[in-house]
Amino acid sequence: MRSWGFIEVVGYIPAVAAADAMVKAADVAGCEVIGGGYVTVAVTGEIGAIRTAVDAGAAAAKQAGQLHCAHVIARPAEGAAKVVGLKLSDNKE
Repeated sequence: MRSWGFIEVVGYIPAVAAADAMVKAADVAGCEVIGGGYVTVAVTGEIGAIRTAVDAGAAAAKQAGQLHCAHVIARPAEGAAKVVGLKLSDNKE
């Protein structure tokens, strides 16, 4: 089971900076930017990679704008993505 990592920022520019840093910092399988007043960047992968990616993304978001929060979920329950409407995939592209 893959883990999830999330970074929520204020604005699109910090979200792009966070997403860029996250995929460069670690081997993550997918990256999804979820829009709204706050913008959430979500990634999936192995727990160590996700923790590294979230740390790098949070630092990049702070530098580019305003970081609201960051969180890692290890081994989410099956079906959780469907319940919360995430499109994260376990497939590497």
